[in-house]
Amino acid sequence: MVDDLTAPVGSRGRGQMMGQGFAGLALVAAPLVLLIVLVLFPTVSMVANTFHVTGEGGRAFSLAKFAAFFADDYSVENLRYTLVWTVISCGTALSISLGLALYLRFSEGRIATMIHALSLFPLFVPAIVISYAMVRFLGPNGLFQLLLEKVGFTGYTTPYLTPVGPYIAFVWESLPLPVLVLSAGLAQVSDHAIEAARDLGAGPVRIFSQILLPQLKRSLLIGFALIFLGVVGSFTVPYLLGPPAPEMMGVYMQRTLGNMRPEEAQVQAVILMAVAAIVGGFYIATMLRNQRSR
Repeated sequence: MVDDLTAPVGSRGRGQMMGQGFAGLALVAAPLVLLIVLVLFPTVSMVANTFHVTGEGGRAFSLAKFAAFFADDYSVENLRYTLVWTVISCGTALSISLGLALYLRFSEGRIATMIHALSLFPLFVPAIVISYAMVRFLGPNGLFQLLLEKVGFTGYTTPYLTPVGPYIAFVWESLPLPVLVLSAGLAQVSDHAIEAARDLGAGPVRIFSQILLPQLKRSLLIGFALIFLGVVGSFTVPYLLGPPAPEMMGVYMQRTLGNMRPEEAQVQAVILMAVAAIVGGFYIATMLRNQRSR
């Protein structure tokens, strides 16, 4: 009799679970279809197209398009310029973010709260607004130059339309995410461990190198990946602030496509995707190791 009473309840429970499962699949189906149709399929088709050439015998596998890219000095210079300044921007932004995260970890009060809010402020400012603000502030006859002239300094050279212009904007724009990631990593370090190290005579440098830094390795790698992926394919900031030559790859691809050379633009995009995939792979591997350790 007990089995007869509980059987319908169990079947109803299984029915509810199945209904919830189908509801979840229905919610995921629409964005998944859009992802496949609008992103995945065109990307796979584009990548496949770059490895084929059309001749008299039809389409054949070939690396000729990539060879043409690396044979062009201007294309290689643009790729080198993009990677070098991306790494420089990542290193600078990550160093500043680490300093801010350490300060916020061991500081309290209104000043610390204000600094925390200011460090997150670029997260809510569009890139185009940042770019135009930099032009008005650092450009020729901008506010910064006028302030320097007020104190008698007349040798100012604007970073506008030089590699330094996008670099400054990249660093400022890239601060919020690594600050959040590093702050979360520092929050996991116990105060008791730091106090015990101080009681044993350890100074700030030793505490940082032997206690804090080992706990921050994953956070630093995640922060580097987030900054790198955000900078390497950027368009607005280098387009408005950067030099006409060499060009960041995002600007170079847009100009190539605008010149009615879509196949060359596809090759440039695939090369940039390969670079981003390497860094993204380290990011995903770090996240997976972090989940397994938990």
